Amino acid sequence: MLCSTDRLLTTHAGSLPRSPQLTAELKALSRRQEVDDAALAGLVDGAVADVIQRQRAAGIDVGNDGEQGRESFFTYVQHRMTGFSEGDRQARRWRDMADFPDFIDSRRAQRSAAPQVTLSRPPQATGPVAYGSLEAVQTDLQRLAGHPFAEAFMTAPSPGIVVAAMADRHYGSRSEYLDAVGRALSVEYRAIVAAGHVLQIDAPDLAMECHGLFGDRPIAEFLTFVEQVIATINQALVDLPADRVRLHVCWGNYGGPHTHDVPLADLLSLLYQADVGGLVISGANPRHEHEYREFARRPLPDRWVLAAGVIDTTTNYVEHPEVVADRLERVARAVGDPTRIIACTDCGFDTAAGFGEVARDVAWAKLGALREGADRATERLF
Repeated sequence: MLCSTDRLLTTHAGSLPRSPQLTAELKALSRRQEVDDAALAGLVDGAVADVIQRQRAAGIDVGNDGEQGRESFFTYVQHRMTGFSEGDRQARRWRDMADFPDFIDSRRAQRSAAPQVTLSRPPQATGPVAYGSLEAVQTDLQRLAGHPFAEAFMTAPSPGIVVAAMADRHYGSRSEYLDAVGRALSVEYRAIVAAGHVLQIDAPDLAMECHGLFGDRPIAEFLTFVEQVIATINQALVDLPADRVRLHVCWGNYGGPHTHDVPLADLLSLLYQADVGGLVISGANPRHEHEYREFARRPLPDRWVLAAGVIDTTTNYVEHPEVVADRLERVARAVGDPTRIIACTDCGFDTAAGFGEVARDVAWAKLGALREGADRATERLF
């Protein structure tokens, strides 16, 4: 995994804006409706080429395919694994939203006005979960072949987010379900690393589920879940080089109250148990911007890199480069070494197709501000 040796590198957390046409096709795919596979493949080919070019134009050093071919950052596994079928339940409501009914009403109105892949009825496990053909992931990898980045990464979900969001109707035991999903995802993890890319494991479950799945439970139960998920991730990563894997953790990529978010201080010691080489963490949003101080109190493990979130992905404000630079300088002082940080976004810009809260053109402007802010911080830190 590249480090910022003489200047601050830039990256982002995975998903990038999709076109309305591609969103419509992915929405149909997510609902298991009939789609023209060849036409969809052509759309994705063009979309990946476009977002790669746009990332380079914005100055991104460590880039990806923008998750253009996936309906969302985790439900796409229903098409690559056995055992999943259409969901029959409404997704649970976050604890913070339950406190603010006016917010729920306004959010519902906003969401109903735009086509998007809904996560309110995610797929469910109704049979044994196992990875199927590698064809889809190999197609993803081929689209990223010959990339112009200093380094490329590809995302895959944490087994914990699959288990938390996609109901178990087969195993009857969370631990058994978690183990099965971990074994299946290990196949994709290994394919990504074997292709020479950095694997990013998207694990919002390691923070978000405290006010989601475990919203009405004692925090100790949630922290036990975190330990179980990290142990499952470690098993899935056995024999893979830690420095080719980064772990992305966030509290949910939505512009809500977030008044019940678990503090980073409660999580870091557990996150440090992951057999990875770096952490991608939110740090630009108003609820967590102050938590950079935790990296001074609890230093990063040896050789870990921190991809620090300094761009908020839930607001259409374009951060001033000086704001970005200030955030990076604070993180560098807390970590104690600017070569161990990379400038990053808090989360993806379109975690489910059409679900993003930032306009497409604004998202690209934000990545440009990320680059300019990193350059200004470089002048002061190196």
